[in-house]
Amino acid sequence: MRFSKRTVWLALLTLAVIVAAMINAPGLTALYYQWRFTPVVAALPSAPAFTAQDRVLVISPHPDDESLCCAGMIQQIHAAGAQVFIIWLTSGDGFELDALLHDPVARVPAASQRLATTRMGEAKAAATVLNIPSERLFFLGYPDGGLGHMLLDYYDTPYTSRYTGLNEVSYGGTLSLGKAYTGQNLVADVTAVIEQVKPNVVLAPPPRDRHPDHSATGDLTLRLFSERGELDKLSWWLVHGGLEYPLPKGFHPTLPLYPAPRGAGLNWQRVDLSEEQVETKWQAVRSYKTQLEILERFMEAFVRRNELLSTTALP
Repeated sequence: MRFSKRTVWLALLTLAVIVAAMINAPGLTALYYQWRFTPVVAALPSAPAFTAQDRVLVISPHPDDESLCCAGMIQQIHAAGAQVFIIWLTSGDGFELDALLHDPVARVPAASQRLATTRMGEAKAAATVLNIPSERLFFLGYPDGGLGHMLLDYYDTPYTSRYTGLNEVSYGGTLSLGKAYTGQNLVADVTAVIEQVKPNVVLAPPPRDRHPDHSATGDLTLRLFSERGELDKLSWWLVHGGLEYPLPKGFHPTLPLYPAPRGAGLNWQRVDLSEEQVETKWQAVRSYKTQLEILERFMEAFVRRNELLSTTALP
């Protein structure tokens, strides 16, 4: 049976409309996600509550990851009387489209460098929303998109960022200004922060995250805490969990956040959030104005009535 071009195009258009509806969930399709995932998330065990003795370190590959994964938990850490610290491994200088959107006259390297400074400022604004003192924030300033390359291929020789043209830490307010982009220096800086903070709880992305920087951060975290004999301190959060995760896109604060496809087999626990905590998380996420202009519906989709942690990094 042969179909006309018009029939084929109509079929493709219909399919595209259905897929878009499932992703963005206007109206009734949002009810499907409520029905489908509410019992799944409700069946997960609750994560242990934070205590006043906790010193919690959130390891974030880029500015914004800490808010997407953990802004609700950060509020609960404060409520328990505990302390929370954040370390950002990169300054988010590898988003070329975003860089040129905010600096259309500049060439890509210069625009990307300015974007990094802007995103660091946005991270400080988000931390202010979450009541984290500035002395508990650590910016390392290593290259966005380059963490895996540094750890695997440029451990003791400088890596040059394809986005900025830089080969050393160059942003003011970073831990080790002027240090070469090498895996050895990255390891040393993360280790220095761990030694200073002395965390008993660490929240990090797992190696299964599909973003290369997140995966590299997970591998590095596993390595460092395995060497220290402290794997029991680690819990894991997943942002880049598979194609279009999480669905539906957009702001749906009453929907549950469900385990990602790439997190299958991990030992997930849920962290239920109050309405006030959801609202404050929303305000923290809204601090990232540069990212929202392009990724708004993706970022909004993490503002849900719960967050998730896994006690295992690998199945």
